[in-house]
Amino acid sequence: MASNFSLSTRSLANISARRPWTVVGLWVVGLVAAMFLTSTLLSDVLTDKFDFANNPESKQGFTLIEERLRGEIGTNEVVIVDSTTRTVDDPAFQQAVTNIYQSLTALGPDVIRQETLSNYYQERNQFLVSEDRKTTVIPFTMAGDFDQASDNIDKVAAAVDEAKGQQTEFKVLMTGQATVSLDFKEVSEKDLQKGEAFGVPIALIILVIVFGAVIAALVPLALAIASIMVALGAAAIVGQAYELSFFVTNFIFMIGLAVGIDYCLFIIARYREERAKGLDKVAAITKTGNTASRAVFFSGMTVLLALVGMVIVPSNVYIALGLGAIFVVVASVAASLTLLPAILSLLGDKLNWLTIPVIGKGQAHFDQDVRSGFWNRLSRGVMARPFLSLLVAGGLLVAALIPFFSLHIGFAGVSTFPDGIESKEAFLILEEKFAQEDTTPAEIVIDGDANSPAVLAAVDRLKTRLEGDDVFGAPRELEVNSAGDLGVLAVPVMGDSASKESQEAIRRLRSDYVPEAFAGVPVEISVTGETAFNIDFFDMAKGITPYVFVFVLGVSFLLLMVVFRSIVVPAKAIALNLLSVGATYGIVVLIFQDGVLADVLGFQQHDSIEAWIPLFLFSVLFGLSMDYHVFLLSRIRERYDQTKDNAESVAFGIRSTGRLITGAALIMVAVFWSFAAGDLVGLQQMGFGLGLAVLIDATIVRSVLVPASMKLLGNWNWYLPNWLGWLPDLRVEGPKSSEIPAVAGGSDD
Repeated sequence: MASNFSLSTRSLANISARRPWTVVGLWVVGLVAAMFLTSTLLSDVLTDKFDFANNPESKQGFTLIEERLRGEIGTNEVVIVDSTTRTVDDPAFQQAVTNIYQSLTALGPDVIRQETLSNYYQERNQFLVSEDRKTTVIPFTMAGDFDQASDNIDKVAAAVDEAKGQQTEFKVLMTGQATVSLDFKEVSEKDLQKGEAFGVPIALIILVIVFGAVIAALVPLALAIASIMVALGAAAIVGQAYELSFFVTNFIFMIGLAVGIDYCLFIIARYREERAKGLDKVAAITKTGNTASRAVFFSGMTVLLALVGMVIVPSNVYIALGLGAIFVVVASVAASLTLLPAILSLLGDKLNWLTIPVIGKGQAHFDQDVRSGFWNRLSRGVMARPFLSLLVAGGLLVAALIPFFSLHIGFAGVSTFPDGIESKEAFLILEEKFAQEDTTPAEIVIDGDANSPAVLAAVDRLKTRLEGDDVFGAPRELEVNSAGDLGVLAVPVMGDSASKESQEAIRRLRSDYVPEAFAGVPVEISVTGETAFNIDFFDMAKGITPYVFVFVLGVSFLLLMVVFRSIVVPAKAIALNLLSVGATYGIVVLIFQDGVLADVLGFQQHDSIEAWIPLFLFSVLFGLSMDYHVFLLSRIRERYDQTKDNAESVAFGIRSTGRLITGAALIMVAVFWSFAAGDLVGLQQMGFGLGLAVLIDATIVRSVLVPASMKLLGNWNWYLPNWLGWLPDLRVEGPKSSEIPAVAGGSDD
């Protein structure tokens, strides 16, 4: 079995090296096709909305309203007209509002549901005017569903801007679900551009330092970009069958830069090592295909298995992010196993062109077998005091884990947007001056005879009960469909729909107020609305987490057990990676939730961690952590099979991969932290968490915990019970042959 599998990565490398132009040509065709698919199809399959793949209470209520009352539910929006000097009784104020109202009306029913559009001067409704009479609102509902509303909100904004013209006497602002979504998307795109602007140059600088040559540094970057383009094309195809969250493009870029560069880095380094040993070009590529390429393949497998954990979460955001990451990891592995050997064959020793003075020559001819250097001293120093090293390093990570137990999950709403964003400014005015006006009220859906005396009495009881809760505004009139079998009672909820107070209010509504008011009434009740949706998302994430953990940990253990022929190595790897992920959780909570050093680091403190972050970080971080573990352990196992000397094999593995893993880790940290430099608190938490975990794993775990634990375990590291001897032998490091002979036709160019 081992020899059969060894032909795969070895043969791919050999064939690619001997037919480089064919391989490059196929990749060019694939890239052109991917770019065409991305440019023509991708934008149409991306959505701003967050949706469930299952059917929680909020979705049930939403579906009932769509099917039996309002049809497609558009988003609720509001235009705010504010003045510091004039009141609504001033003719100039009325003229300004009338101009805006007429512009909105002119957009027609395909953009705005005209029956929902109103202003103070029509019916003199006092709830449309602030107490100081210097501010009024123009509420309306967008036509179509959420995506149609998101597509058309630009037209509304343009109409409002045109109506207010050069008028500086009044402040005119918009907010609402589609407006906030549009601003969120624009800010996230700016964050993506900022991440690319910083991450790519920093990654290139690190690669130049690691390789000591400009050409060698440019190759991984080029292949990473190629992998990203292929992944975007794949997303465009899958999007034809399943609508993807717009976040998928951000995530593909981020993960693609990180893993794409790393995989190429390890393969190029091994190729240069084999060339330095005297193998000709094709033989060196083939030998690399049998060793480093195999490690890349199995490393990619561990990442993919962890990412599958995201796809099983019943949320369109998790599924989209998981699929996007899977696409780019598969593309990165494929490029590393085929396109990279072809490019190495074409370049030959030109790979070392534009050598950097001083460091270039040493890096090109680095010999890992020389028992000296920083990484050799570090590993031997740790193994000289394994108990103490394990205690100190492990203690630090356990201490970092402690804040995790105070974790609060939530959503950072519009109030956490950067200052200067119009939807945020409008929301703050709305919150301050219009306690009764809520663009995203809670909606109590009554499925049954909505006109019956029992239902009407229950609605009155509920209204009376809500009067004693300051978080709720005055309920609106009961809305009943024409058939009389569905009623909806909208209740304003004060403050940001993502706030803790709003969430607690909806929980009281569901668990106390509604059951008390409708006790004994023969109807089905569901509470929906934006805050209810958020709560159902939190509950879904909590409920699915144990299953994701069991799946990811279980399949990772099985894969590592097979490829390393040991039950100790996978158990230890999982334990160490859980420790590093836990420490990351703790530090993220400490900084972003508790606010420790948040200002110093330029991050935004919030009273909760984004609900999607913990499960997301676990899947991605576990995959990336195992990534480095596979690379390191593959070199250790390769040496152990040759020498049977455990301590020497550990020292060899660390010194032979130390420079590369450090460089690869720094690249990932640079990429992830560049994305954390944006303005959105969720992306800050995600980027910082990913970068921190990689940093912890590449330093404390790789440099201290791994050598200390492997020294203590000795030969037990490679223990596999006899009753598991039937398992296929898919060793990462390939067959135990000493060298692979030069292949006919190879050259040293």
